[in-house]
Amino acid sequence: MRKPLIVKPGKRLNLAIVAGLILLLFSPAHGEAGTGKRLFSDTSATPAAAPSFFSIKNKLNVYDSLHLQEAGLSKKVFTMALKGMAKLVKTRHIKDNLLAIVDFSQPSVNKRLYVIDLNSYQLLFNTWVAHGMKTGKEKAVSFSNKPSSNKSSLGFYVTGYAYQGSNGYSLKLKGMEKGINDYAMRRGIVIHGADYVNEDLINSQGYIGRSWGCPAVAPELSQQLIDLLKEGSCLFIYHPSIAYMAKSQLVK
Repeated sequence: MRKPLIVKPGKRLNLAIVAGLILLLFSPAHGEAGTGKRLFSDTSATPAAAPSFFSIKNKLNVYDSLHLQEAGLSKKVFTMALKGMAKLVKTRHIKDNLLAIVDFSQPSVNKRLYVIDLNSYQLLFNTWVAHGMKTGKEKAVSFSNKPSSNKSSLGFYVTGYAYQGSNGYSLKLKGMEKGINDYAMRRGIVIHGADYVNEDLINSQGYIGRSWGCPAVAPELSQQLIDLLKEGSCLFIYHPSIAYMAKSQLVK
């Protein structure tokens, strides 16, 4: 406890000293709250903890409000995606409003990519997305994390930077689940546009074209989609695989 400032009768203190002492008396102690602490750290530093307002219970309201069941997305998959996203938000510096879901339990003729703004209650994209050529034909049935497997990998990803590559404008994906999709960067698994993702192929052969493992989309919307999701969005690629469900720590 600080001693009170006493000025003896007949003594005068320099005004500057008095002012300094008053500031010292009323300033908060070192390390106390109210000193301009940031809620989020810089991207180069360790990410801050998730803001307390990310509530899975509240976000579940988005599902019914957007009638996502009518768009083909089950509430079970949406809830699973929210659980994993919540864990990533708590431990990493990622966006807490954008959630992209690829539902590989649906055949490729369905619009099985959903991009949802959880804050503004908007379904921003609902479109076709390709799976790997060795993952299946009409449906995705087999998955791998191995390089050169030409298969899709399941699980949670965080988007990285956009760049111009061999497939044009593309978006890097970082797999967040060890042993499930953590080789995504090494494998070159990215979001990119591809001519084989189109409705004409559905009409002619009964399924869209397939990739080498990338979640490829139609070229006419790829740039807009990539620019929306780049640098810190959550992507969940789902399939009711027993092996994935048993191994993943993010869906539990």
